[in-house]
Amino acid sequence: MATYRAGDGWDALGDPTRRAIVACLAERPQAVGELADALPISRPAVSQHLKVLKEAGLVTDRAAGTRRVYRLNPAGVAALRDQLDTYWARALDGFQDVTERPDEERS
Repeated sequence: MATYRAGDGWDALGDPTRRAIVACLAERPQAVGELADALPISRPAVSQHLKVLKEAGLVTDRAAGTRRVYRLNPAGVAALRDQLDTYWARALDGFQDVTERPDEERS
């Protein structure tokens, strides 16, 4: 199940509004109202996007009086980074394999 869950982060980031929310939260933790003020969507829409990001493990929240303050989840973001590092390493290994072949094998 953990492997499937890791993919949820990529699915969640497939939406440009959620990527914008992640970019805002990368600057600092924020409440729904602050995010809505920075984005061209309503507070309820921000809340729905935050729910998806939270379920994907990319954000966490905490109570601050009557508000909920959201921030990036370092563990969730690190998991995505690890996946990207793995993909990049594989791509570089594949490139190295091709470039080290004799010219007649590359054709």
